[in-house]
Amino acid sequence: MQSSGFLEFLAVPLLAGFLLAPMPAAAGDHDKGAPDAVRRAVEAGEIKSLADILASLRGKLPGEVAGVEIERERGRWIYEFRLVDDKGRLYEAHVDARSGEIERIKEK
Repeated sequence: MQSSGFLEFLAVPLLAGFLLAPMPAAAGDHDKGAPDAVRRAVEAGEIKSLADILASLRGKLPGEVAGVEIERERGRWIYEFRLVDDKGRLYEAHVDARSGEIERIKEK
């Protein structure tokens, strides 16, 4: 699938803003990634950066990235992408932040 330059132009600042926005740290086994914790994990080589993940996923997802979150689930970092295809269908893709492997994609 070819991506639109305009969507990529919009996605980069939106994703950067999301990763830099302050988020409360939640306790438990299903935590939203606080920006400092995510940054430390990338710097330590525990997970891949969002830019690296996006580059490795190019052409493998069923639509354009419309949003992203990173969460810690059961001790692992997971990128959750929201996608929109050219017919307007919505998808959610879960990607292992360490390996970059797509774990699941489901239509919403």
